[in-house]
Amino acid sequence: MSGAITKAPERLEPSVRPAPGALTLVALATAGLIVSVQQSLVIPLLPSLMTRFDASMTAVTWVFTASLLAGAVATPLLTRFGDMYGKKRMILLCLGALAAGSVVCALSGTLAVLVAGRALQGVSVAMIPLAIGTIRDAFPAERVTTAIGVLSATMGVGGTIGMIVTGLIADHTSSHRPVFWITTGLAVAGLALIAYSAPEAGERAGGRPDLPGALLLASCLVCLLLGISQGNRWGWTSPRVLALFVAAAVLCAVWVAVELRVPEPLVRLNLLVGRHSMSANLASLLLGFAMFAMFTLIAGFIQAPRDRLGYGLSGSVLDVGLYMLPSTVTMLLSSTMAGRVTARIGPAFTLAIGSLVAALSYVWVAIAHAHPIDMLAFSAIQGAGFGIAYAALGTLAVQHVPMDQSGIASGINSLVRTTGGSIAGAVTAAVLAAFTIAGTSGVPTQGAYVLCFWIGAGGALLAAVVALANGLRHRPA
Repeated sequence: MSGAITKAPERLEPSVRPAPGALTLVALATAGLIVSVQQSLVIPLLPSLMTRFDASMTAVTWVFTASLLAGAVATPLLTRFGDMYGKKRMILLCLGALAAGSVVCALSGTLAVLVAGRALQGVSVAMIPLAIGTIRDAFPAERVTTAIGVLSATMGVGGTIGMIVTGLIADHTSSHRPVFWITTGLAVAGLALIAYSAPEAGERAGGRPDLPGALLLASCLVCLLLGISQGNRWGWTSPRVLALFVAAAVLCAVWVAVELRVPEPLVRLNLLVGRHSMSANLASLLLGFAMFAMFTLIAGFIQAPRDRLGYGLSGSVLDVGLYMLPSTVTMLLSSTMAGRVTARIGPAFTLAIGSLVAALSYVWVAIAHAHPIDMLAFSAIQGAGFGIAYAALGTLAVQHVPMDQSGIASGINSLVRTTGGSIAGAVTAAVLAAFTIAGTSGVPTQGAYVLCFWIGAGGALLAAVVALANGLRHRPA
């Protein structure tokens, strides 16, 4: 209702706001690490889940995509709640959803239940922008950039740790259940750490949640991703696929109309496509596409039996994590140094450099992928690129917005990044399903993987171009 009375922003008094210290950053970074672990934990399991549930690659990919889809919808909603009711409360809610979803996954006996549990886990993705907003609210200005860089590093580090943990478990059992019991324990530990050490800081904005906007956004994304993922199976010009794409477009138009009319929209469109926000969000979309494309591709390529298919590295589930270990090291190093680079040349130019390095890693693996050293080099270069890019992106997303909108601005940026990742999962699954080896049950060709590597390179390169244009356009006088 346009005449709704909104509550005036409420500012926490400095006298009651605890001064953030190293433990606060450790708590937020640990929670970010745990959330990132759940995103990649299932990736090495996807080939075995196809056999376990007698499902196609497209169907099993939803175990990964459902988490991203839920995160894309939950992120703007919970970051808005964070600005309204406090970011710490919403971070605790995210970790609680992660624990509950992990229990559902651990007890699942069918693919549908597993996908539902993964969707509940995906709600925790909103923790990352909430933590960035907390850092901006509570930390001194001179420490914000470095703290965001440390937090951003946890995304890639957690992704690699998740793959290694899954690999270690897969060496002892074929069941998927132990993996999720581990995430349950990690989520509970994160809850305790945040409850003890994270501050409740920042302004409290009034208003009410935009639940119709959340429902429309979820429906739009489901139609879009379902159409992409089922295009090969149903036919790209089939009535069902065309109807899904038309429905996605119509729902998107209705969602925009609703967001322009409601007094407290789910996504403030000026923060999505505004003068300073548009390029940051577009770069985030492209980077999310490139990064999550890597997650869905590398596991299958490394485990492909070279002696039988003529490509791949004949690796185990554990090998997937070990090959990605160099990216953890380079991401940690590059993201912690990115703060200094950002302070000197600005976040836009830093983002352009990181995106370009990430694009070069995809070019490398597209050209050279026959030997283990090729995959290790790709991993190291890719980690350095994404470490620099994501550290700068966190700063770029919030530097031009008022303090009381930092949570929702960071949330919108995370929303488009997660949306890009969701699209990447559907697109790569569609490409791999479109080019298969004759006489096999849908095994992708080497050319299908190479094409996907080039697509990932294109996404990261476009992100670099967008970031460079932003830096040139908004260069300070």
